[in-house]
Amino acid sequence: MKPEQRQRELRVFGLNACLAVFRRRPAAIRKVWLLASRLPTLREVLRDCAARRTGYRVVAAEDLERLTGSQHHEGVCFEVLRPEPPSLPDLLARLPAGPVQIVLLDGVGNPHNLGAILRSAAHFGIAAVLADGVQPPQLSGAACRIAEGGAEYVPLLRLDGDGANLLARAGFVAVATVVRGGRSLHGAALPARILWLLGAEGPGLSPARRAAAPMVVHIPGSGAVDSLNVSAAAAVLFGEHLRQHPAPGLA
Repeated sequence: MKPEQRQRELRVFGLNACLAVFRRRPAAIRKVWLLASRLPTLREVLRDCAARRTGYRVVAAEDLERLTGSQHHEGVCFEVLRPEPPSLPDLLARLPAGPVQIVLLDGVGNPHNLGAILRSAAHFGIAAVLADGVQPPQLSGAACRIAEGGAEYVPLLRLDGDGANLLARAGFVAVATVVRGGRSLHGAALPARILWLLGAEGPGLSPARRAAAPMVVHIPGSGAVDSLNVSAAAAVLFGEHLRQHPAPGLA
């Protein structure tokens, strides 16, 4: 595969991740590999492949392991065009009035954490996940599998340029999340339009990000462990915001 093609295409694996691509963007599928045991489950996909003249092959498990670089392929792999996220101005222009959650990842690069955050974000109706840092995370096959289809429903955008000012003008209030300090999440009145700031495990949020946030919260716990995994913390945060600000269509 040529470098420029590798940038545009992505190998998605895992049953739910692949089915989400098929439901949302069937024309983006370029090739399908599957185990014979998946033929009944993927019958509709293969009919669509035949109609679009998209290639598919029944392969052995070791072939899927080689294609995906994982033993957790769940019997199927799609080569697809990467989703084209909207620009931040376009995204903000399409948002409804009222409560909205957006997430900014500061240095979170682990694909399993990214995938788990995208899964929770899809469940709680998060409008977008923004990536920050010198090398912001990109979607990978592993992240898509962990997201269980969530990567098709929540756009992943890079935050750069005037992004922070655009968010502020759209009414978003940044809330920094920390292991210690700030207010308890359960005692804080969260803003309706919120920009969650989540830092990588270990270093956490950069000092500049934390200092710029008008609100800082932590998730209270027993103290038996140092902190929650960043993806587990994200789910707690998203759920608390939804409890305080119920959104239409989410129950």
